[in-house]
Amino acid sequence: MLELTMVSVAGADAGATAGMLMAEAPSEAGAVLRVGRDASVCRLVTPEDWLFVSRVHLEFRCGPDGSWSVTWLRGSNPDPASEVRMLSGGAARPLAYGGGAPLSRGGSGEVVIQDRSGPRSVNVGFYHEG
Repeated sequence: MLELTMVSVAGADAGATAGMLMAEAPSEAGAVLRVGRDASVCRLVTPEDWLFVSRVHLEFRCGPDGSWSVTWLRGSNPDPASEVRMLSGGAARPLAYGGGAPLSRGGSGEVVIQDRSGPRSVNVGFYHEG
């Protein structure tokens, strides 16, 4: 099972939460959870006017062995309007545009989409049951 919690943060005050959403999916091969602005394909949806987030920005996918990974999908722009980093196991590391990373079983962390032009972010917390 993968559980996601998304918090959108806006404004100079990092505590100014614009919204909170939750989603979960069983650890079955091919299961997918997407994060972005397009409500027709994303389970966790950001405000439509937050253009630093792509229509489909992040994809969490379950592999054949029940393990999960996250991918920052390439959007229509050659240069992204955001930065994405993954916080897990006490370490922070950038996620490359178009790149991915595995989620550790029995682990938790956070994927942060940070607007390059202002104090807005989308924080997606995850917990991958072991």
